[in-house]
Amino acid sequence: MKKVVPIRLEGTIGFDRETGKVMAVYFRVRPGKAAETKEFANGNAFADYDSKGRLLGLELLGPCKVTVLDRISRGEPKPVKSFFRNSVPAQMLVAG
Repeated sequence: MKKVVPIRLEGTIGFDRETGKVMAVYFRVRPGKAAETKEFANGNAFADYDSKGRLLGLELLGPCKVTVLDRISRGEPKPVKSFFRNSVPAQMLVAG
């Protein structure tokens, strides 16, 4: 029987305490140990995957396009895709 890894959506925002500017965002999708980290958007986004290729989390260090979020969340259930699209601070997204 296939073990189901539960989805547990959480977000953490790092910000500059003096200006309030968002510096980084991390979205955890499910618990687990990262076996691989892939870089996207010229180093502005990183996705952590477990040893079976399941998405564990997404880190944004700078602005990226919504299409990058869609690419990273491809294959994930709709709640994960919606969480990414609706939870990213506006200053971490660019048009396109």
